[in-house]
Amino acid sequence: MPDLTTALSIAVRSMLANQGALETTTNNISNANTPGYSRQRAIFVESDPLVVGRLSFGTGVDLERIESVRNPILDLRIAAETQREGKLDAVVTGMQQVEPMFSGTGGDIADDLSKFFNSLNQLATAPASIPMRQAVLTAADNLANSFRTIAGNLQQQQSNVDLDVGQSVAQINTLTAQIAKLNSEIQSLENIHQDASAFVDQRTEAIRQLSGLIDVSVIPTDSGITLTTASGTALVAGAQSFDLKTQVAPSGMQHILAAGSDITASVSGGRLAGLLQLRDISIPNVMSDLDTLAAGLITNLNTAHHAGFDLNGIAGTDLFVAPAASGAGAAAGMTLNIGDPALIAASSDGASGSNGNIAKLTAVRTQAIAGGQNPFDFYANVVFKVGNEVATNSSEQDASNLILQQLQSQRANISGVSLDEEAANLIRYQKAFEAAARVVTTINELLDAAVNLGRY
Repeated sequence: MPDLTTALSIAVRSMLANQGALETTTNNISNANTPGYSRQRAIFVESDPLVVGRLSFGTGVDLERIESVRNPILDLRIAAETQREGKLDAVVTGMQQVEPMFSGTGGDIADDLSKFFNSLNQLATAPASIPMRQAVLTAADNLANSFRTIAGNLQQQQSNVDLDVGQSVAQINTLTAQIAKLNSEIQSLENIHQDASAFVDQRTEAIRQLSGLIDVSVIPTDSGITLTTASGTALVAGAQSFDLKTQVAPSGMQHILAAGSDITASVSGGRLAGLLQLRDISIPNVMSDLDTLAAGLITNLNTAHHAGFDLNGIAGTDLFVAPAASGAGAAAGMTLNIGDPALIAASSDGASGSNGNIAKLTAVRTQAIAGGQNPFDFYANVVFKVGNEVATNSSEQDASNLILQQLQSQRANISGVSLDEEAANLIRYQKAFEAAARVVTTINELLDAAVNLGRY
């Protein structure tokens, strides 16, 4: 039959259990603002009863375990949406830097194009005027400079993005090594039945950060977790990580290698995918349109210029240096072919006072250069496409951010620390501990009285 010693044991067991719960609550409060932390809760169980005959006597409480409150499926959804958001963020940020190059206000290609044709119209009033001829050359040179400046800026932007690709790969390798190490630590603790929740939280947060950089698939295994890209490229397997490498391709841009295989084209999520889309698709498309515009404009102006005669009565030559037949690099290489204003072929019959060929030069303003569009319409379409890409991706990014916020809010409701709840738990466990301590004190007094009973 239970005696005072048994009661003392029950009280001590209660003190130990509530002490553990107090420590858990304190840890929750301390980590209330720690990214990725999952709140912990103490799981109490009734100790096995003491059976004497037909009677069963309780033996107190045990702190069975400390468990972290988390939803693994929700964590996976957050990681997946983080991949999408990371890609969109990279594309939007990059294209927002491209957009000001095509502002559509003053000082852009359309403005310089208008000034060039206006200078031709002014020359028509005095075709033999050297100052007006010089004004045409100046306007033409400004137009060429605008093309070269924007093309150079686009090339610089592409190079900067390429540097970001290398930095992102380095960050990915750092995170995969960290996750592999955490896998090892978690497995070691779980093998001896110890709580590894702190390391699990760190691993979950590391996976979330990795998802922001590259598409990640999480595969649970007996040795921890395995991480691969969406296309199956191994990133982490248990305690081993697999570094990605970069290698400069013939194009001059860095390609991504995994175990010697080029996986650049298969990266589909995260910041890295956005950078690759920006570097290999978005910016090259703008550069290609700019080359098409420059090549078509140069070709049409050169053709019109050949039809006339300069002040010396000599047939006109190329006004601009002719581009390559493919048109590639036309914008970056757009340069005046003549520097002497007397060489402008304004005359249609060789007479110095003739302005007949100026009409052919100004007619280029309305001539189709590509897709049936004249230079102004074509450029306006380029501006529209740049702005539309920014607007479309920004809209998708806003939607992705909203979804991510909702998922994170759901996670906070499940795994986040409520300071009000923890304060209530703190009082509850403290009172329980104090009550058990009082029982210990009372039993101690009773035992002391029983020991000294014979003295009285």
